[in-house]
Amino acid sequence: MHTFIYITIFAVSSALINAFGILAIAKQRKWVEKVKTYAICFAAGMLISTPLVLALPNAVNAATKPYYAGLLALAGFIFMLLSNRFIQFKTKQSSLAFGITAAEGIAIHSLVDGIIYTVAFSHSIMTGVVAATGLVIHEFAEGIITYLFFLKSDIPNKKAKWYAFLVAGLTTPIGAFVTYPFMSLIPPHILALLLGFVGGVLIYISASHLLFEAQKNQDENKDKHSILALLLGVALALVIVFTNIFG
Repeated sequence: MHTFIYITIFAVSSALINAFGILAIAKQRKWVEKVKTYAICFAAGMLISTPLVLALPNAVNAATKPYYAGLLALAGFIFMLLSNRFIQFKTKQSSLAFGITAAEGIAIHSLVDGIIYTVAFSHSIMTGVVAATGLVIHEFAEGIITYLFFLKSDIPNKKAKWYAFLVAGLTTPIGAFVTYPFMSLIPPHILALLLGFVGGVLIYISASHLLFEAQKNQDENKDKHSILALLLGVALALVIVFTNIFG
C-alpha cells in the first residue's frame, strides 16, 4: 500500500503538470499560431532523442536477446506507418490524419510511462522517485506538444485542450493504475519489449511524421530557425534524460 501511495502521487502529478502545460500555452494562442512549425520541429527533437538515448538502450539491456528489442522497435515503426496510412484513407484529410497519428504515438508513449512508474516503484521507492521525477518534468512539454498537434489538425481550441489532456495527461495514470495489480506477473523482459516498441513509435513520429510535415510548411529563409528549434528540442530531452540517469 505504501508503494501504491507513491505511484498515485506521481501519476496524478504527471496529469496535473500536463494540464498546466496545455493551459499555459493555450493562453498564448496568437503567438502559438506564428511559431507552430517551429514547435513541431522542437517536438521532433525531443521525441527522436528519447528513444535513441534512453528507451532503446534500456530495452536492449533488459531484453533476453538484444535483437528482440530491435525487432519490437521495427514493429512499432511499421505499426505507426500503417496506422497513418489507414487514418489518411479513412479521414480523407491530411491535416486531421497528421494530428490523429501524432496523438496516437503520444498516447502509446504516455501509457508506457505509467507502466514504468509502477515498475520503478515496485523495484524500490528511491528508484521510483528518481525515474518518476524525470517523467513528471517532461509531462509539461508533452502537454504543449500534443495540444499543438491538435491545433495543426484544425481542431477548435477548446476541443484541442481537452483532447490533448485525454491523450497525453490521463493515459499515464491509467497505465500506472491498470498495471499495479498485475505487477508481480510482468517479467522484466516484457517491459523491455514494450520499451523497444515505444522506441519505434517515437522514431516514426519524430523523423517520418513531424519533420516531414514541418518541411512541407517551411520556406528556405526560415529553415535555419527550424534546425535551431530541432536542436533545442534535442537539448531539452538530453537534459531531462541525463538528469534522470545521473541525478
